[in-house]
Amino acid sequence: MLTEPAMAKADTIVPYDSYNYDYWENIVFTPAPYIPDNSVSGTTLGIGSFLNPQDLCVSPSGDVYIADTGNNRVVVVDNSLTKVLRVIESFEHDGQADTFKSPYGVCVSENGQIYIADSDNGRIVVLEEDDLSFVKTISNPTSDVLEDDFVFNPLKVTVDYADRVYCIARRMFQGIMVFESEGEFTGFFGTVKVNITPWEKLWRKLSTKEQRSRQQLFIPTEFTGIDIDADGFVYASNFDSNGIQAVRRLNPKGEDVIRKGENANVGGDILTNGTSDYSGVSTIVDVVYRDKGIYSLLDSKRGRIFTYDHEGNLLYIFGGLGTQAGTFTTPVAIEAIGDKIIVLDSYRKEMLVFTETQYGDLINQAVSLRYDGDETLAVDLWKQVLMLDENNELANVGIGKAYLTSGDNVQAMKYLRIGMSRQYYSVAYRRYRNEFLKEYLGVILTVLILMVAGIVFFNKWRKKKKGFIEEEEGGAFDV
Repeated sequence: MLTEPAMAKADTIVPYDSYNYDYWENIVFTPAPYIPDNSVSGTTLGIGSFLNPQDLCVSPSGDVYIADTGNNRVVVVDNSLTKVLRVIESFEHDGQADTFKSPYGVCVSENGQIYIADSDNGRIVVLEEDDLSFVKTISNPTSDVLEDDFVFNPLKVTVDYADRVYCIARRMFQGIMVFESEGEFTGFFGTVKVNITPWEKLWRKLSTKEQRSRQQLFIPTEFTGIDIDADGFVYASNFDSNGIQAVRRLNPKGEDVIRKGENANVGGDILTNGTSDYSGVSTIVDVVYRDKGIYSLLDSKRGRIFTYDHEGNLLYIFGGLGTQAGTFTTPVAIEAIGDKIIVLDSYRKEMLVFTETQYGDLINQAVSLRYDGDETLAVDLWKQVLMLDENNELANVGIGKAYLTSGDNVQAMKYLRIGMSRQYYSVAYRRYRNEFLKEYLGVILTVLILMVAGIVFFNKWRKKKKGFIEEEEGGAFDV
């Protein structure tokens, strides 16, 4: 079921639908949170066409790094996306010029070092950002947990504040590979463990040592994209055949601590069954952590961008496949820079740039305030969102939570009921009930006592009156 809002689109005509899901998981069209701005290619930058580019990275200083995979180079542009700062095609290694072979992923650490997943050379190359001097390579990982014939082909890479390296490698389904700052492989990260059934436990006891060694105690997970926040939490996207969880938030222990919203879905489109343009499992190929708990997922199947807050609430959906400007053919990577979102399209050989609208800006600001604990300050923003999109349940919940924080439980219940938030409505109702009882408990008890006393008095009076009547009737009978 599709529900049209009061205002279906932003002022600018855009070549795709923007929508969200209501409490009942019906699609509700919304104003566009982001609109196409422009596109940037190697040709427009004056360095020749990109060839099968595969990754994007925004450095701490705001420069944008592009893994131009087919051209065996990394291109660096400024944050306006108009000026080429450098093209990295080679570097000096042991006194000789060294080159890349299908560099698939790139990132820049907080310490100002460039990490390049030099895939077909089977290594991660680390260079200093300022002068491109060689630091080290990470290659040929060895461990008892790796197969003897394992070939290291790094695809995506990110680095935390301690220079710990997280790498998604080709044909590696055990999890994200982790390397310490010196390049030593220490194990897997984000592995989804299997819960062994009693039957499987019995079978393992009866199996030979060789048979047990071949039995895997994890669920094969194909990770596709990776990003990291300032606190060291890793956001990793993955293929999910069930369409329920296509991203994980991994703490330093590798445990998934992601929060999910009312529908418990952080996997893209909710309508996994059917044949419409909005049904079928999303194919999430990348994730970007944007700030204040907000992160976005990129779906290559339908060219959509799904954005969530830190509680797992779906904020908005936009984007689509097509041939028009502002649509995708083969989107492979996503990044955020300022108020813009940039998506790399490998087939089109360009970056597509999207700018937030008033609608998107209001939601982003309100969610950021809520993340910082400033619920009350977000009320005005949420009310402006409702002026643009009266069906926005998240705005109603945001206002309701603000009233809940300020102690106005009656208003909180009103907005939380409209926003279909059972969890917070229950909290508001419980607080309202407790406040009501606290304020009127004395009156209620007094009334109850008077009622009980009245009933007792009435019963005594009735019995006395009944006895008096019986006496009179008895006396009349004797006469």
